[in-house]
Amino acid sequence: MAAQFVIGIDLGTTNCVLAFTPLDSEEPEVKLLQIPQLVAPSTVESRNSLPSFTYLANPSETEGGLYDLSDTHGRSFAVGEVARKQSAEMPDRTVGAAKSWLSHSKVDRHQAILPWKAPQDVPKISPVTASRMYLEHLVDAWHKSFPDAPITEQQVVLTVPASFDASARELTREAALAAGLPDSLVLLEEPQAATYAWLADRGDGWRKCLGVNDRLLVCDVGGGTTDLTLVEVTEEAGALQLERKAVGNHLLVGGDNMDLAIAWHVSELFREQGVDLDPWQSVSLWHSCRAAKEALLSEDGPETHPVAVLGRGSRLIGGTVSVDVERQKVLELLSHGFFAECSLDDAPVKQRVSGFQEIGLPFEADTAVTRHLAAFLKRHGEGDVAAKPTHVLFNGGVFKATSLQQAVMQRLAAWFSDSPPQLLDGTHDLDFAVSRGAASYGWAKQRGGIRIRGGAARSYYVGIETAGLAIPGAPRPLKALCVVPAGMEEGTEVDVPSEDIGLVVGEAARFRFFSSSVRKDDQPGSVVNRWSADEIVETDSLEATLDKEEDIEDDYVPVQFHSQITELGVFELWCVHTAMDRRWKLEFSVRDDADR
Repeated sequence: MAAQFVIGIDLGTTNCVLAFTPLDSEEPEVKLLQIPQLVAPSTVESRNSLPSFTYLANPSETEGGLYDLSDTHGRSFAVGEVARKQSAEMPDRTVGAAKSWLSHSKVDRHQAILPWKAPQDVPKISPVTASRMYLEHLVDAWHKSFPDAPITEQQVVLTVPASFDASARELTREAALAAGLPDSLVLLEEPQAATYAWLADRGDGWRKCLGVNDRLLVCDVGGGTTDLTLVEVTEEAGALQLERKAVGNHLLVGGDNMDLAIAWHVSELFREQGVDLDPWQSVSLWHSCRAAKEALLSEDGPETHPVAVLGRGSRLIGGTVSVDVERQKVLELLSHGFFAECSLDDAPVKQRVSGFQEIGLPFEADTAVTRHLAAFLKRHGEGDVAAKPTHVLFNGGVFKATSLQQAVMQRLAAWFSDSPPQLLDGTHDLDFAVSRGAASYGWAKQRGGIRIRGGAARSYYVGIETAGLAIPGAPRPLKALCVVPAGMEEGTEVDVPSEDIGLVVGEAARFRFFSSSVRKDDQPGSVVNRWSADEIVETDSLEATLDKEEDIEDDYVPVQFHSQITELGVFELWCVHTAMDRRWKLEFSVRDDADR
């Protein structure tokens, strides 16, 4: 059966959204799927989005069916709005930010580690499993609304941060396939999806807004992350084209940090009233401050907004205490803390309170998005000259506050005072632009329309151990061989020129992979002998035992590499025997998964 719809899914750090459009329409007619979900125990409502939270219910709740949305009682978890609410009261039983954990290569994303640092008696799940649960919920919601259009037969586009490396993308794809999405699933970078949403809103009129050699900065600040991308306007055969030129690092700073900063301020107001609160521990205050922020920063927001918390002292049991938060104070707090004045030469500050740190998500120590933006533009410029955007497109729930958009534009105007970048009028639903843009992209891919070219966002390398005399206690030097150049397009493959490389077979070996978002001139076969941490970073290593045929006598065989990026954007690396008709495939994140 031919596909009837294109489905765009935003698997967000804080919210998931599903948009769709019929394939037989003359223009994309994108709509949002209403997602049934528990909003309170035993209470189901439909919403435009599914909060990316999982609540792991205790046995008494499971037996009572309070958190059951399935046809049979006894479900041990709930996702969505009720789980988000439970994170205030039961943080030890609530999983959040699973998407950020997917990109954290210092942990095994297949292991049951979430909720992070929860007590031993609390059941845990893996980041991959949590992501699968959200997608399964979306799949179920789709089938309830469109029972005659199985999702496995539709064209599905799933978005990922531009900053996700090949391993995080593959883990996302793994969760999606386990949730029941089709093998033909396409992954699309979120800033590109936001751009497609803008293109769909403008139609052919986008060419009046952008011209050849213009450079668009997509600044996406969501609930948990900041994602930066540069898209350039080029010309081919007299027609304007768009090409993604640069992506930023995965920055764990966003709206959640802002809510916590407001909570810290509010705790001081409570203290002035003789009420001692600790916002680092009071998750309920954090959520209350998120609601206050959204109300105060809305277009016609009030001058003050009350924030109330349940009393905890003996004289306040059963009651509440509240304070009024001022709009102007919140604006000052966010502007100075997250969009601070700085120069293009200012680097993000690495603040260390102690030489000892808890192991967890690598949240940014510097919350100033502007300093991260300056570093991004410097990194992707030429020499000492920063990359200069001509236009800016905002995305992410944070920028629903126009005052915060203005703060970024003011910083850019100060950096590029000779010709300040212009703000592109964005879409009016920043919470849903990514899913809408994904659906529009899928429609354009099938029916024809403007496409953003870009290919691989990074160069990829394999680590090759150099030959030489062994030194006691010292590892042999490692060199990095480029196997995928930045910009390598989907649906292409390449033989990597090199001398014969010895591939260890028949025994356990560690294969090391690296990537770079700044070394754009490296080509397949380029060898890097020395590099800095800012140039090339190690991604996931792979522990594997490759098959050894009986007629192979040595512990290693001579190979060369063959790289392929499939039409679906999946990176495959093949090791091809140079003397025999043999080849081995190396895949990212191939680990035993006891949690699936």
